[in-house]
Amino acid sequence: MSNSLQQSLNTTKSPRQMNHSTQGSSLADILERVLDKGIVIAGDISISIADTELIHIRIRLLISSVDKAREMGINWWENDSFLSSHAAKLENETTILRESNLQLQQRLDAMENELQLLRNRLASEDVKKN
Repeated sequence: MSNSLQQSLNTTKSPRQMNHSTQGSSLADILERVLDKGIVIAGDISISIADTELIHIRIRLLISSVDKAREMGINWWENDSFLSSHAAKLENETTILRESNLQLQQRLDAMENELQLLRNRLASEDVKKN
């Protein structure tokens, strides 16, 4: 038997050989596949004593690429001021607008009170004239 024929017989897979999904894949290939498709890991942890539940923790973990997460409608990191400078700027602007709104509301309340006092004074002067 020639060497090339012997090598081809040795590299041919037998029908009994199992193929694994990760066989021949590098870690980078696996990571790319997970990030492309996404993976969800979910679990519950309960700590109980004598049928009394003390702690119940629900764990939900999603691993995906940013693009895949956006496709699913998940983008909380864009609005988190600790993770996004744009979100921090928006949060600062929101605080300023809330303070301004509060000041305007206080001024409006003061003006409405003053207007009510003027109306009461005019009504009492009309009663005195009649």
